[in-house]
Parts: sequence; C-alpha cells; structure tokens
Amino acid sequence: MDKIRLTQFSTSSGCGCKIAPAVLHGILNNQFQTNNANVLVGIDSFDDATVIAINETDCIVSTTDFFTPLVNDAFEFGCIAAANAISDVYAMGGKPISAISVLGFPVDKIQPEIIKEIMAGGQSKCIEAGITISGGHSITAPEPFFGLCVTGIIKKENIKRNNTAQAGDKIYLTKPLGTGVFSAALKRDILEESHYKIFFNNASKLNSIGEILGTKPFVHAMTDVTGFGLLGHLVEMSEGSTLSAEITAAKVPLLPNLQAYIEKSCIPASVYRNWNACEKKIHGLLPESFVPFNDPQTNGGLLIAVDPAFEEEFVNTLHTNGMLQVYEIGVMKEQNEFSVYFV
Repeated sequence: MDKIRLTQFSTSSGCGCKIAPAVLHGILNNQFQTNNANVLVGIDSFDDATVIAINETDCIVSTTDFFTPLVNDAFEFGCIAAANAISDVYAMGGKPISAISVLGFPVDKIQPEIIKEIMAGGQSKCIEAGITISGGHSITAPEPFFGLCVTGIIKKENIKRNNTAQAGDKIYLTKPLGTGVFSAALKRDILEESHYKIFFNNASKLNSIGEILGTKPFVHAMTDVTGFGLLGHLVEMSEGSTLSAEITAAKVPLLPNLQAYIEKSCIPASVYRNWNACEKKIHGLLPESFVPFNDPQTNGGLLIAVDPAFEEEFVNTLHTNGMLQVYEIGVMKEQNEFSVYFV
C-alpha cells in the first residue's frame, strides 16, 4: 500500500476548516431561536454544546464536531478528531456517555485500510473517555473528514456556560497555543519530529478535567479554545458575560519554537478570518501576538473563569487530578469600550 499523506487531501486542516466566525454569526443570527423551556443552552450564546433538561435535575449534553486532516498518520488523526469532539462535552462540565461517527472520504483515492485506522484511532480515544463509537454515518466526499456526535449527561446545577463569568474572576488556560501553525508546518513537511510529538500530545489530550470542574461552584464560566482562536473565544466569554477581559500577553502559553515557524510563513488562512471577526473589539494586541492569539486551535485547552477567593482550591483540584500545568492569563473586569484588553 502506497504511503498516503492525509494532509494532501485537505485545503485547510483541523478546526482551521471552520466557516469564518463573521460569516457563521451572520448565518445563525436569530435563525434558530427556540421557545422550548427544556433547552437550557442553545445556539444563542455560541456555546460548545446544547444542553436539554430531561427532568428537574438531569440534563443531556449534545454536540457534534468533525474536520479535515491536520496530521498524516491515520490513527493519530482519528485520535485528535475524537478528542476534539468529546472535549465539547467536558467544556460544559458534562460526562460523555456515547458517540457516533461522522465520516467522509474520497474512496477512489484513499484505501479502506486507512479509513479503518482513522476509526480505530477515534475508538481508542473514546475508550479512554469511557465510551465507544456505537454507530454513525459515512459518505463519499472530495476531501476527507472525520469526527463524532457525542452525547453526555450533567446535573442541572453543574452546567458551565461560556457567558457566566463574573467581574474579578481570574482567567485560566489549560493548554498552550499553536496547533494551527504547527499543522501548517507539518503540511509543508518542515515540522521537526520532536515538535510533532508535542503537537500531537497537545491536540489529542482529552479535556476531561472539565467534568470535575463542572461540580465546582467557584468555576463561573468555561469554554474550550478551538477554531476561532483565543481571541475569538475570549470575546464570546467577555461579551456574553457583559464584561471585559484584561489579558497579560506574556502569561499566555505557546508551543515551543512557535515563532520560528511563524517566521517561515506557516500561518493558517483562518488566522486572518478570525482577526477580521474580532479586531474592533480588541485593544493593545502586540504584533508578535497577532498570529498565536488568532491561531485556530484543534482541541485546544479550556478557558476558565474562576472566583479568585477559591484560586488555591481550583489549582489543587487540577493537580490532584493529574493536571500539573495551568496558566493564569488575566482577569475579568467591568465592561469597558473593548471586549479584550492587553497589558
């Protein structure tokens, strides 16, 4: 079987293949409003998943996510795509319970054995999350894509939204930025092997700590950083909460050697689309932060707003559950002219 480079079939990669945020918001604006009182989290806040109450105390979390290849290894692509979809449930504070696959491939160009490897990678990550792929749907398509529809459960009082931060909350990020740039470098075949390993581990790591943080009242808001970049998701959190975020750029973590790849023009096109959607809402962004902070992340870290009075308990919770690194990057302030300020 000839060696296949999966990225050669994708115009854009990973969460970078999302529709531009400005276009998406225009499509969805006021189009899918619901009067169903059981829909506790819907499309209005552009949150990570929908949450539907099934009784007085329990809810279902439902989400779907899929994208084109951002790595060449079939198994590892499956791992990343599955982790990315499952993490949307964790970002709501929920527990995943089932998954079904969404799959499209140019079957005349890619052998069935490769598709089986992608599915195996996805299944392995599901098993890590305590679930399995139990069904799905597949089509022929000019560009390959893979992902999951994931269902989760959550107690009503544990729901974490992206628009419920409070003034004074400290803002944390759980993963470094740069997967979009690294994916672009991989597509050009200039990503060093040591950096690829870091990239894969970052993009395939489940954000399972979100399920535990869902039980903590001092976590006021939570979302994951994906295709719209750090700035896009910060804007959603601050605007939705009627606040402004003050960010210390030097505290935002980046993947190693990121600037060197940026200098080699490994810049996803969606970096500029992301900036076009939020530039009028940002103040003080330095030129060296432009690409990293707009870079589309695939299965990026959790962005978390935490009551500062419980900072020690928050950090201890993460450490106790095996997350030894978390990054404090800013604070939520009373609403001002801009949604995000850099200091």
